[in-house]
Amino acid sequence: MAKRQTTAKRLSSLLLLAAAVAASVAIGCAQRSAGSVPGANANRGGVATKKTLRPFNSEQEMADYFRKLIEKRKREVATRSSAMAGGVAGVGAAAPTAAPAMAQEAVSVTKSDAKDAGNVDSVTNVQTAGVDEGGIVKVHGNHLVILRRGRLFTVAVGDGALKPVSSVDAFAPDVDPGGTWYDEMLVSQDTVVVIGYSYQRGGTEIGLFDINDAGGLRYRATYHLRSNDYYSSRNYASRLVGTKLVFYTPLYLPLWGDGVSGSFPALRKWHKGATDSEFRRIVSATRVYRAAREPQDSGERALHTVTVCDLARPEFTCEATAVVGAPGRVFYASQDAVYVWVTDWMRGGAKPRQTSLVYRLPLDGSAPSALGVSGSPVDQFSFLQGDDKYLNVLVRSESAGDGMWRAEVAEGDTALLRVPVASFSDGADDAPASAYRPLPKPEGYTFQNRYVGDYLLYGTGGGWGEPQKSARGVVYAVRYAGGVTAALPLNHGVDRIEALGSDAVVVGTGGNDLHFSSVRLGATPFVADDYVRKDATQGETRSQGFFYKPDGDESGLLGLPIRGAGRPGYEQLFNESASVLYLRNDSLRLTELGALDSRPEKSDDDACRASCVDWYGNARPLFLRGRVFALLGYEIVEGALDDGRIRETRRINYAPRAAQTATR
Repeated sequence: MAKRQTTAKRLSSLLLLAAAVAASVAIGCAQRSAGSVPGANANRGGVATKKTLRPFNSEQEMADYFRKLIEKRKREVATRSSAMAGGVAGVGAAAPTAAPAMAQEAVSVTKSDAKDAGNVDSVTNVQTAGVDEGGIVKVHGNHLVILRRGRLFTVAVGDGALKPVSSVDAFAPDVDPGGTWYDEMLVSQDTVVVIGYSYQRGGTEIGLFDINDAGGLRYRATYHLRSNDYYSSRNYASRLVGTKLVFYTPLYLPLWGDGVSGSFPALRKWHKGATDSEFRRIVSATRVYRAAREPQDSGERALHTVTVCDLARPEFTCEATAVVGAPGRVFYASQDAVYVWVTDWMRGGAKPRQTSLVYRLPLDGSAPSALGVSGSPVDQFSFLQGDDKYLNVLVRSESAGDGMWRAEVAEGDTALLRVPVASFSDGADDAPASAYRPLPKPEGYTFQNRYVGDYLLYGTGGGWGEPQKSARGVVYAVRYAGGVTAALPLNHGVDRIEALGSDAVVVGTGGNDLHFSSVRLGATPFVADDYVRKDATQGETRSQGFFYKPDGDESGLLGLPIRGAGRPGYEQLFNESASVLYLRNDSLRLTELGALDSRPEKSDDDACRASCVDWYGNARPLFLRGRVFALLGYEIVEGALDDGRIRETRRINYAPRAAQTATR
């Protein structure tokens, strides 16, 4: 593939995915006893587990393992081809072709940030407190750092300023950026990291830039990490834990030809004329693990890898741990581990069959562990590793992971899995049937779920498609450690669930209007208020499009990009949001403060060379050091609160080639 899938192909993949998850699979399974392989007891992050996965003892043992898989795959292909030639009904040929385009998604995962989520300089709506996620806007000292359409920008905000300072290409000076998407950005000390995906140059692209106290940017180096395309309509590829950049990357292994070693995780430093021979493997055979049970023979294998790169070291170096498993996956990063839920779909007989494992790969580099499970999570928000050392996962019977737009078409029976982290072992054991709690099955697609306080909330809405026309909906509130399950009627669908301190807000469309319903999560949850913005839809579906800034135990400001009524979610890829709407929360009573509007007609042509589609959105509400901003494409608008209303005080346009912007 010469370049990344076009926008049209990505959107059309939604229709293909619906067929891929057309079968119903029952949730819950009986506990089984199985043989185990030797594994040492381990204690990771204060969690003692029974056993761990077994690594290969040598490169030769690993080579023999994959050689046998390849030989078996060849025999199966030959058998199926003969059956087809003989006219045997019900048997389909499985040609040894490359992993399908819809499965080519590299995923870097990490959660991290040296800052606590409550820090005054946090501008990212993260899933887990203290774990930053790759995004489009961050803070460095007295400057905003913004990634947009293949470029990095800095804007001074210190001492009351609002002024563009610096801009550079988000790629190496001697590189052709065609066919590469620069999606995510993180800031660690004085280093800006840009995460991209390149079809031309070998997978995940990691660009390092220096930033100084004056907001100046300078390119340092680029590295390539061998991987598949990481794009997800919901998840983020990168996290930052302290100074450590963490990725989860699946590599779909070609079980044909002479071997798979050329597909293993590897890193190289970019320079003009760099060749594939310069890739150096970053995972040895003794850091590649297997569960006690093998995937059912679906004919596919993936190497699920957690890579940690320490940004504090003078030289950029990375270390990796990998597990061999089935190809389908959802991943979630807690503060001390990456969880990877893999699902193996068997396409034989009357309907597909599904088996699943969930792996736990500690961030400290110790051995992974696993547990047999049923169903599949919808996305990363389906997971919570609680302070009580339990893993909670909402699963559905017909879900195929969170790559591309798979999360948008999940459906089927719904249950909550709750297991002690200590129950993870070598993968021989299953979670018992008693660990699954059946939950009400919601109607519709574009399933949303989120843990807030002691509760799990979920429901369905419009998502990336057309807004929900019905003025009726429901959000379910489940006390995940045991207790109440409540169905809360709404006047709208469920397009977004966010925390308001220990309570929640549910955002969605009902008819032509956008609703914000606050939910009290006490002993008996209930809908406390319903604010309605007439003739509007949300302008960003990404979790980072929302931000809540508390200023008391039950009070604060929230912001969300919006656009006109009836607009489908996918328009965020091509059109900027009309404005950012601000509301005040006072003990769950929501009142409008007003909006800061976009004026995109004042933006000049940016001569875009790379990443010319805003896959991660382009609008964000920003609350920084007592000030309120709206990032709207190439504009930053500042507002001030006056008598319960927000009014614009000035705006800048930081677009490339634009004349020095005048502040007003």
